[in-house]
Amino acid sequence: MTSTKNGERRVHWLGTDYAITVTKAESGGPLGVFEGLVPAGEGPPVHVHHNEDEVIHVIDGSYEFWLDGRTMAVAPGGSVFLPRGVPHTFRVTGTKPGRNLAILTPGGFERFFIEAAARDLQIPRDMPALVELANGYGLEFLGPAAWPQ
Repeated sequence: MTSTKNGERRVHWLGTDYAITVTKAESGGPLGVFEGLVPAGEGPPVHVHHNEDEVIHVIDGSYEFWLDGRTMAVAPGGSVFLPRGVPHTFRVTGTKPGRNLAILTPGGFERFFIEAAARDLQIPRDMPALVELANGYGLEFLGPAAWPQ
């Protein structure tokens, strides 16, 4: 993990660059904020946050979100609310990387990326260790997304 002059923390994990801009400690607990620069065609596996609600705001690129079986396209300037306990994922569509801002409440989940990157945990190579780490953050992986064709 590296730090910049303004205190922003940056990590690279699974092809995505994360800039953690507000930590749980900095907000006093209610939220964590990070920006993601995601390669074209990429996104996380389907997962569930059991501890926090999430809002993702698309800054650049075209995104497709999958939320509990429904898909929706989101262009720059659009936001999606992803409630805790509901399976979801996204992918960057098109040929350009996507950039998004994620706000999670309560905060704390932003540390997951710091720990996963520091341990160089890879999917599928390190799934047992990744699942153990995820469990500590109330995160459950459900597998790859079955995107409609």
